[in-house]
Amino acid sequence: MTRSLQAVAYRRPSVLESAADERHLGLETSHGATPSGAEDHPRFFTGFLTSPQAASAGLLAVADVAAARYYQRQLRASLDPVVTGNGDRLRFESFSGCGGVYARLDVLTPGLDGGEVGHGTTNVDVNNPLREALSRIGSDDPLHLRVGPEELAVTTLDGPVVEKKVPLPDRWLRGFAEAQVIAAGFDLRAELPAAEAVRFLRALPRGGGRGGARWVVPAGGALRPTTRAVPGAVCLPGPDRLIALQRVLRFATALRVYGPAVAPGAATAATASAWEAVLPGMRLTLTLSPDASRGFSGEGGVLDALAADEAAEDAELISVLLAWEPRIDVADLAAASGLTAERVRAALIRLGTSGRVGYDTAEAAYFHRELPYDAERVERHNPRLRSARALVAAGAVAGHASGGTVTAEDGHVHRVRDEAGVLSCSCLWWARYRGGRGPCKHALAVRMVRRGAAVEQGVARVYGGVR
Repeated sequence: MTRSLQAVAYRRPSVLESAADERHLGLETSHGATPSGAEDHPRFFTGFLTSPQAASAGLLAVADVAAARYYQRQLRASLDPVVTGNGDRLRFESFSGCGGVYARLDVLTPGLDGGEVGHGTTNVDVNNPLREALSRIGSDDPLHLRVGPEELAVTTLDGPVVEKKVPLPDRWLRGFAEAQVIAAGFDLRAELPAAEAVRFLRALPRGGGRGGARWVVPAGGALRPTTRAVPGAVCLPGPDRLIALQRVLRFATALRVYGPAVAPGAATAATASAWEAVLPGMRLTLTLSPDASRGFSGEGGVLDALAADEAAEDAELISVLLAWEPRIDVADLAAASGLTAERVRAALIRLGTSGRVGYDTAEAAYFHRELPYDAERVERHNPRLRSARALVAAGAVAGHASGGTVTAEDGHVHRVRDEAGVLSCSCLWWARYRGGRGPCKHALAVRMVRRGAAVEQGVARVYGGVR
């Protein structure tokens, strides 16, 4: 597995301090992106949290996921959460070390008081002493929040005094991107009131995150188990991976469940799903991969967008139009860019692969953020994408008009078929996953060649018309 060390530096540790009349929560930031360019320690907010206990529990839940591995638990995992200021809200995001759980706490406008929210993205320090202090908050006395350094610190400290170096695997970065793409295919499937949400979550079995797919189906304001993927059902893969929601149960006003549509007669193969605890002025969302042993990095949802040169050019254009919006409007971007809505969505997927947009299931919309990592590695180090490009470069694709054949590196010839725009393949990857984890490298290579031929034909028509 390819990995590098990610250096995260802060001016001082984040801390919770108590004064005579209120408490002060200072969250220190690292190097990050802002509208004015890169900054070492950007400042995003100074004001009050309207529900201090709920906010503290939500922040701890995000930190729990960042420090957890729900598969191969003996391995270490700890990466500080990411914070984004979107002008009207703060978003705290994390990803589990095993790559199968994505967590996000959205502190919305009603959850903040007394200060403007800035724009930008960076890491935020959540250390063990801070975790202990947050877990001891026992009342909703006023809690002042500062995200970013003190004004005095900006002018008097010469350099960082806290530095962390953590391994950052490529599959972790790819998973962060894939989780957004998969969530964009979810719809709201159920909403449980507070009492039923507590009952359901506390009754979940504990089993190390393994086992077959579990399914639940809405029934009169509750969720009941079902053995089949019936229409309206939602997959719950690895129930104990929802344990971080236990942090906020006593503050939750509802539980919303999101997932992909299930067609009648569908197979019971596991799917991803998202579980959102509605809190006062906040939302905490956990998105689960289809299996605890199966991280988001191999799902393949971004491969078609990565393989299209047109999407790359469109993404460059769309990126210029992003302005840290909390909700990206596809129609507005289409009008401003002159692209179709379909091409804008493909460009947003492409931008998601480098961490430049996330997806909010509650609002069914993308949002702008810039992950503070070398996320361009997602494309460079994606093995299927790399292999498909090598096959195209080697001239291994033939007869691509209605499918085609691909001669693999080992000399085996694979037949790729086009069935109503869906490419299938005779390889073992397709036989195992049937497209459930994105295209195989052979189908991807055929799609690349077909797109290249279409571009060449378009250019020929243009120049033929000029002549």
